[in-house]
Amino acid sequence: MLLPRRRRNWVALLLLITGTALCSAVVECKPRRILVDTDVDTDDLFALLYLLKLNRSDFQFEAITINANSWTSAGHAVNQVYDLLYMMGRDDIAVGVGGEGGILQNGTILQNVGGYHPIIDQGMTTVGGCRYRRAIPVGLGGRLDIDANYGIRKEFLPQGKRKYTPLQQPTAQQVLFEKISAGPITLFEFEFGAHTNIGIFLMSNPHLKKNVEHIYIMGGGVRSSNPTGCCPKNASSSCVPRQCGDRGNMFTDYNTNPYAEFNLFGDPFAAYQVIHSGIPVTLVPLDATNTIPINEKFFDAFEKSQDTYEAQYCFKSLKMARDTWFDDEFYSSYFMWDSFTAGVAFSIMSKSNDHNGENEFAEMEYMNITVITSNKPYGISDGSNPLFDGLKVPKFNLEKGGVHSGHIQQGLRDPLCFVKNGKGRCQDGYTAEVHGPNSVRVLVAQKAKPNQDAGSSLDREYFKSFLNILKQPQHAGRFNFTTQFPYYKEVTYKPDFHNKRLGKPVVFDMDMSAGDFLALFYLLKVPVEVINLKAIIVSPTGWANSATIDIIYDLLHMMGRDDIPVGLGDVFAMNQSDPVFSAVGECKYVKAIPHGSGGFLDSDTLYGLARDLPRSPRRYTAENSVKFGAPRDTDHPELRQPLAMEVWESVLQTTKPESKITVLTNGPLTNLAKVVSVKNMSSRIQEVYVVGGHISKNANDKGNIFSVPSNQYAEFNMFLDPLAAKTVFESQVNITLIPLSTQRRVNSFSTIIDILRGTRKTPEAVFSKRLLSRLYRLKQIHNRYHHMDTFLGEILGAVVLADSLSTSSVIYSKFEVKPIKVLADGVESTDGKIVVDDKDGKLVRILTSVEAKAYYNLYGNKLGDQDQSAKIASFEEQTRKWSHPQNQNSNVKNGHKP
Repeated sequence: MLLPRRRRNWVALLLLITGTALCSAVVECKPRRILVDTDVDTDDLFALLYLLKLNRSDFQFEAITINANSWTSAGHAVNQVYDLLYMMGRDDIAVGVGGEGGILQNGTILQNVGGYHPIIDQGMTTVGGCRYRRAIPVGLGGRLDIDANYGIRKEFLPQGKRKYTPLQQPTAQQVLFEKISAGPITLFEFEFGAHTNIGIFLMSNPHLKKNVEHIYIMGGGVRSSNPTGCCPKNASSSCVPRQCGDRGNMFTDYNTNPYAEFNLFGDPFAAYQVIHSGIPVTLVPLDATNTIPINEKFFDAFEKSQDTYEAQYCFKSLKMARDTWFDDEFYSSYFMWDSFTAGVAFSIMSKSNDHNGENEFAEMEYMNITVITSNKPYGISDGSNPLFDGLKVPKFNLEKGGVHSGHIQQGLRDPLCFVKNGKGRCQDGYTAEVHGPNSVRVLVAQKAKPNQDAGSSLDREYFKSFLNILKQPQHAGRFNFTTQFPYYKEVTYKPDFHNKRLGKPVVFDMDMSAGDFLALFYLLKVPVEVINLKAIIVSPTGWANSATIDIIYDLLHMMGRDDIPVGLGDVFAMNQSDPVFSAVGECKYVKAIPHGSGGFLDSDTLYGLARDLPRSPRRYTAENSVKFGAPRDTDHPELRQPLAMEVWESVLQTTKPESKITVLTNGPLTNLAKVVSVKNMSSRIQEVYVVGGHISKNANDKGNIFSVPSNQYAEFNMFLDPLAAKTVFESQVNITLIPLSTQRRVNSFSTIIDILRGTRKTPEAVFSKRLLSRLYRLKQIHNRYHHMDTFLGEILGAVVLADSLSTSSVIYSKFEVKPIKVLADGVESTDGKIVVDDKDGKLVRILTSVEAKAYYNLYGNKLGDQDQSAKIASFEEQTRKWSHPQNQNSNVKNGHKP
């Protein structure tokens, strides 16, 4: 489903530390210091690059903190920011993300809260639900496209030395504290995204409010009237009425909440804390941004104004947003949100002591507003409000019966808010115009000013400034990815197997955990005469986000297997997508995975090692075509990311009808459940090796769902999509189960690392040892990594599969057959549990043991084998090659400077 990707806006906070240096004959002018809090959406990139181009004698850009509670995933966002700064020659700018601190039940805020969850739902870990974030699409048009910036990020941005590293990455709160407490100087801070980081900082450090002179916020809608969806009335007849006239812009949720804007809805309580902090506020809401839509004349002018790398990157991003827009209303639906706010703030800041906010780009007016955090009637207790429900003393000592004590929206179809085919009742996140003691006097941007140059084709004054700033040569980007290297060549590795008798066709289904990548290395080392790896299918319902698929492409490139197709599966577990708007949905099971250390942050970066892999020419892209249901062809539809079921179809077409396929699954069974439900596909499967599940022998024999205390006996791969697991285990396919109990018998980090130390130092053995050593070290030094054994056990399935296909077994695998079934009743405490059921269970072959020493030796020796070894060892090796003349007889493509 194609979505209105950017029909949402941003937040810009500006903070001034007291003791502002003023220019005089005695006092030297000092630049105003800028700190940006961002969720790194596409519009944020426009604003960041605009700010990076400002005169450094006036504005000193010092730091960026990343909001992990909105449109992007922390691991992908932080590395994109590092690359952007590297392109602009600004590796001096500090970057903070995440943190492992928590909030106690009594409201005590501990150090380094990561901001992964809204303040009201923040507990003691980074595990948690998606109360507000469920309004954001997860796949196409949502976090997938923002994490990858439509695929342009990997294609265009150069890669420097800075990157995320576990336990070494500065946290958001550390960077905020360091910069805001630095001394009696001026600090400007712009925030693009939910207010979580700033709200937590101000609540934790009230003594530092005195350092802050002013706050700019982009977000909310005060008197706004949403112009999208057949607005105005003369829109095309094919346009479907949606949000006409709404205050807010949440296109996924207007049947429940037509008042909120995405940024403030991401954490209404945090937004309230910021706006009511006592610090003067300037707001740039939808009221103003709705008056500066991208139009064709601006788009055409931008296309002709790509004189710098930063202008190129912005235009490529904007063009892809347009080309993949879900309907024909792009030019009336996509606005200059956060970059416009940056321009307004910059213009105001350039005029010293202008308390009326006079600026070049927007008309301003003072208003009295507040942020709605709960819905009337106040003082109720209906289980929706964790600030009050069940507490004798409200959290944070809030007032009983006060504005925070009402019903808080729960989900996209909250029955107290939802109105079928109508406008919803809830107002969480609404910037309401009010009067009285609960209001705050705020300077509000009303509308964008017209261009003063009557002869210009651009109808807004800010359009002219934006293009001029981006194209100016001062402080311009140094290079992009290809021009970063004087002898860059794009190389594709595809092996020639014409003279080989290929082995068993195998499809590997993975959720991109660290263990899955270790298993993939092993599969690629097994002789192709034994295993013919036909395809990789990705289940993004497990330990990593969808955009992490790029790591698979890089690993395959390293191993010389750019021929292997990779298909992207469904982003929601079965029955978890919203029935009204399928691009959004619930997180009932995936919420068990931490967002921070030991969870998504580390999986999405392969524990900080992903950027050491060589860079593949293949990557996820948002390219699409009418053939596959898109409204239009993009420039390069041949680069479109294949979907899981499409890759399955291609595997069947390229495999002889009499040749059946073996499947190895190392994650949730989301994809496989769809496959076994299609008869012409399931009939072609010979056997499925399922890594996961736990068959408890007694009350003390527990599973591994450490983040869901009520569920003691399930294993993660079954729990993350229990209905899919139930579907597969009730199907007709033959199943071999590699259960948790057997994995635990061969999960010695020290043993397997010692074996790799003694084996031949092939690039794949070296990388695998580095990854295993990092997991082991993290497990030893920090409690957030106590579960690293889970990923070590995932190697077992690949080794057992390969051993079973060999002429003689080396690891002496032993099996038993039992009738089992998977529980999937929607009960959190039992979902994903496997039970033996003589009456209704399916007979499954279960691995009970392997010879441990033989297993470790086989794994280590195979990785050290020189056959089927890496074609290129690392990104460092690529860098050396591209820095000197090379003679390469392969598919090449030269980079071009602008």
